[in-house]
Amino acid sequence: MDTPDSDGLLAEQLLRLTRRLQRIQSRQLEPVGITPAQFRLLRTVTHYETPPRMADLADRLDVVPRAVTTLVDGLETSGRVRRLADPANRRVVRVEITDEGRAVLRSLRDARKAAAEEILAPLTTEQREVLGELMTALVNGMPERRRC
Repeated sequence: MDTPDSDGLLAEQLLRLTRRLQRIQSRQLEPVGITPAQFRLLRTVTHYETPPRMADLADRLDVVPRAVTTLVDGLETSGRVRRLADPANRRVVRVEITDEGRAVLRSLRDARKAAAEEILAPLTTEQREVLGELMTALVNGMPERRRC
């Protein structure tokens, strides 16, 4: 039976798991020389069919445009993205992922899979299936805008 105390415990467990995942991800990203925020921006750029505007990225990431500029600066310096002028409006800057950026994403996706295996190792196949169903229910209950 659900009680306020059990909800509080569940919330605490989710937060602890989230922090553990963030620590694992940071360990994986550090040797590549990329921050979690830069990784998120790279992933987000790939969701667009054409290079997105910097303003689109700020909106999708729910950050101020200046934050996107800083992230793109770092990724551009490392050769993972490049800025493009918009042919229809010279004041608009678009961001395109490079081959180097795609290679980084591929290697980091493999690392994320390994991290998930590390986290899920204590669970049986059946427990993983139940967890997957529960996670799907939670994700489907989130506002559409927050899914990336």
